Amino acid sequence: MLLKGEQLAAHLERELRPLYVLYGDEPLLVLEAADAIRAKARSSGYSEREVLTVLAQFDWNQLLAAGGNLSLFGDRKLIDLRIPGGKPGKEGSTALQQWCQHLSSDNLLLITLPEIDWREEKAVWFTTLINAGVGIKLNAPPLAELPGWIAGRLRRQQQGADLDALKFIAERVEGNLLAAHQEIQKLGLLYPTGKLSLEQVRSAVLNVARYDVDDLREALLVGELGRVTRTLAGLAQEGEAAVLVLWAMTEEIRALLTIRSGLDAGRSLEQLLKDAKVWGPRALSVKKALHRLSTATLTAAFRQAGQIDRLAKGIGRGNIQEEFLRLGLLLCQPAARR
Repeated sequence: MLLKGEQLAAHLERELRPLYVLYGDEPLLVLEAADAIRAKARSSGYSEREVLTVLAQFDWNQLLAAGGNLSLFGDRKLIDLRIPGGKPGKEGSTALQQWCQHLSSDNLLLITLPEIDWREEKAVWFTTLINAGVGIKLNAPPLAELPGWIAGRLRRQQQGADLDALKFIAERVEGNLLAAHQEIQKLGLLYPTGKLSLEQVRSAVLNVARYDVDDLREALLVGELGRVTRTLAGLAQEGEAAVLVLWAMTEEIRALLTIRSGLDAGRSLEQLLKDAKVWGPRALSVKKALHRLSTATLTAAFRQAGQIDRLAKGIGRGNIQEEFLRLGLLLCQPAARR
């Protein structure tokens, strides 16, 4: 059974299963979900806990032994299995499938994983775990959903804020959910319960956004100029190499230009996306970009990227950061020029 992160609390109020799998790209959310399950387990009589971490040369017999070593006092055990690499390997796959065949209320197995790709989500070991227990995917909310996430966290401490204040916080903690959590807690310490003003939020919240080139690529595809501008400035302040930033932008331009050329030739969009190995959420973003950008625009963007490349190599004159912004503006225009 698969649950969303926000469904976990209600689920734990109703029941506690003998197997849980937590995975995703946001460590804060995974940690909070694991804490909630552990707390429920303690209150349900699982007074013993054993932590197993799957590193190189891990002996999977330890898992089976942990499940078989029952307490002399009849206490139930929580087995905290952590797989930081995301893949259990052949031996681990066999052990996990074997475990699923003999689930018992005497043992609760809590498995934590990092983000895994779609191939692993379809692997036999993973689907066996999900079918036998409860799986919860915990990814950070995208920027568009971050204000709502922040509002929910503020409600927990009996505070609220209008949309402008929520967006202000979101823009300053983008890509850093732990920092968002800390800033929200700080607002709870600084101000009483009730609605927070934009001025109060501005005076309290630091700019703790964390940027990377993947943020930039996503912002370019969906055409969010403000986010592109902030991300480019953040990458520059963090000392990210200009060649890496240019590579990320150029890769998106090249991929879009290839697909757009195929569309102009009458080929199927779905087949073009498949050939370009574009799927999942990224496919939606690519489609948005293709709806906005024509072949002429993408060709102009490619030429602009070439100009930035020359500047990065010390050829010609100009401000490389300004040229990056011009390229971002070109790729974020609201409609393709025909």
